[in-house]
Amino acid sequence: MREDALSKFRETRMFAEAAEAPAVVAAQLRDNAAIIAGAAERLRQRPPSVALICGRGSSDNAGVFARYLIETSTGVVTSPASLAVRSVYGGAPRVPGGVCLAISQSGRSPDLIAAASAAREGGAFVIAMVNADDSPLAAAADLTIPLRAGPELSVAATKSFIASLTAVAQLVAEWSEDDDLRAALAALPHQLAAAWRQDWSAALPVLTSAKGLYIVGRGPGFGIAREAALKLKETCGLQAEAFSAAEVRHGPMALVEAGFPVVILSQADATRHEAEVLADEFAARGAPVFLSGRSDNPDVVSLPSIAAHPVLEPILLIQSFYGLAARLSVARGQDPDRPRYLNKVTETV
Repeated sequence: MREDALSKFRETRMFAEAAEAPAVVAAQLRDNAAIIAGAAERLRQRPPSVALICGRGSSDNAGVFARYLIETSTGVVTSPASLAVRSVYGGAPRVPGGVCLAISQSGRSPDLIAAASAAREGGAFVIAMVNADDSPLAAAADLTIPLRAGPELSVAATKSFIASLTAVAQLVAEWSEDDDLRAALAALPHQLAAAWRQDWSAALPVLTSAKGLYIVGRGPGFGIAREAALKLKETCGLQAEAFSAAEVRHGPMALVEAGFPVVILSQADATRHEAEVLADEFAARGAPVFLSGRSDNPDVVSLPSIAAHPVLEPILLIQSFYGLAARLSVARGQDPDRPRYLNKVTETV
């Protein structure tokens, strides 16, 4: 495809909306400070017995990020809610003294609303993180933390996903009174702008013709790996599967051979060495391997990344990835703003 055709990715809504993330996050951190401080005080005064996470699609991926942050920072056992338990089977969780975090862009999916309502009836304090703060989900919650991402017209969520991650990180920072994370969040808008400028086009030649690939992450980066795989499916028509760096060794790695691409999104924490070892192992089989950050292995392609607090690095990685995804979608003859068979709001029951 000619370069002038490829440059059309810059005209897509997906690309334009992802580029808004730094400004969205700057305003969100400022405008949500008092709301989140109040929520964190409530959680400290009445420590929850358990945390439930409700979400679908990209919001479910944000929930995976939330689970790692909540469990590692507060020690509260955190689990995804099975939405069909209420909406399909009519059941309800008993969570006296628990907290339920419901994450959504639209706040209109019936099964999500039903699950949040059931958790509230079962004794949980329900916090909605939602972009549409006048939505039914917000009305069903005890407290709403607005995502403040503004209108998002592309079917592929970008800035609203990043806003969800930031809202989670800000809440956990205040809940756990983590001064290092608080300070790191203040620098996040500037770092997001820098992440948006990172050039990941080295992955284009391989991924443009690929039929499938793995996206690997671990810890707070696993939710980001899941989000990247979801975006490649919906915007690029590419069969991408997400695995944790541990999970991929339990069977899935048998498929990784010469010509099978692997993208590893790794933050600089205790999981980094494992990611580097895995990248080396896959490269030794002849697989095209792309690793975020620097690799000393000449057979592993480094995807440039921005150094930050390890909890926030996954947010920066997905911002850089969105630029690649928009460009890859166009290169594969797709329209990232209008994926086949998909709507902006999916109202599942």
